[in-house]
Amino acid sequence: MRYAIIAAGEGSRLAQEGIDAPKPLVKVNDEHLIDRLLRIFMANDAEEIVVICNDLTTLVSAHLADIQQNGLYGRPVPLRFIVKSTPSSMHSFFELSKILPPAPQGSDYPFVLTTVDTIFREEEFGDYITAFKEVLKNGDDGMMGVTDYIDDEKPLYVEASPQPSLLITAFLDTCDHPHYISGGIYGLTSRAFTTLNACMERGESRMRNFQRALIRDGLRLRAYPFSKVLDIDHASDIQKAEEFLKI
Repeated sequence: MRYAIIAAGEGSRLAQEGIDAPKPLVKVNDEHLIDRLLRIFMANDAEEIVVICNDLTTLVSAHLADIQQNGLYGRPVPLRFIVKSTPSSMHSFFELSKILPPAPQGSDYPFVLTTVDTIFREEEFGDYITAFKEVLKNGDDGMMGVTDYIDDEKPLYVEASPQPSLLITAFLDTCDHPHYISGGIYGLTSRAFTTLNACMERGESRMRNFQRALIRDGLRLRAYPFSKVLDIDHASDIQKAEEFLKI
C-alpha cells in the first residue's frame, strides 16, 4: 500500500494559541503528529510514503530528512518528501500526485491520503485498510473514512446508502439529518487523478469540491465508519486527542 500525507499547512491557529511547534511536529501523547502517521502506515504494509511540507520552516523538512536517512524508531521508512508552500490542501495533493510512484501499465494503483493532523485509533485504521483492499477487489474506486462524531467547524457531510453497502452518493455542506461526516481519510486509486487534474484546471481549491467531483465523474466510493476522527486545529484539540486515544 502507498500512503501520502499533506503536512504543508502553517498551523496559524495553533501558533496564535501559544503552540510554537509547526503542526507536523506538535506532539500527542509525546509523539510528533508526523511520526505517528509514519509509524501507523509502516504497520500497515507501507511500500512507499510521500509527504509534502511547506518551505516556511526548516524544522519539518529537517525532521523528515533525518527519518529518511536514519529511519523512525530504528526502522527504515520508504519515505520521499517535497518542500513547497501551496495555497490549499488540493494544491498540496496535486503536488503529491506528481511524485506518487507510477502505476504499472494498465493498472490503477491504490493509495491512502491524509492530512498530518488526522487522529484516529490505530486498530480501526488497520481494519479500514483491510476493508479498502476488499472493495478494490470488487471493482470499486475508493473508500473514504467517515465518522458520526461531529466536532468540526465546517464539517463535510457524507450521504451514503444503508449498511452494509455504504455507497457514497453525495458530499454536502449542510444536511438536515446528518449521519456521517468526512474524516479526511481518502483511500483512492490513480483513477482519481483525472478528476483532480480537472479540478485544478477549473481553478477549484477545496478538497470537498474534489470529493464532489469524484461522484460527478462516476467513481464508486464506499464509506468506512470510524468511531471518531479528530483534527488538531486548536491547542485544546491536543488534550481531546490524548484523552480519546487513551480510551
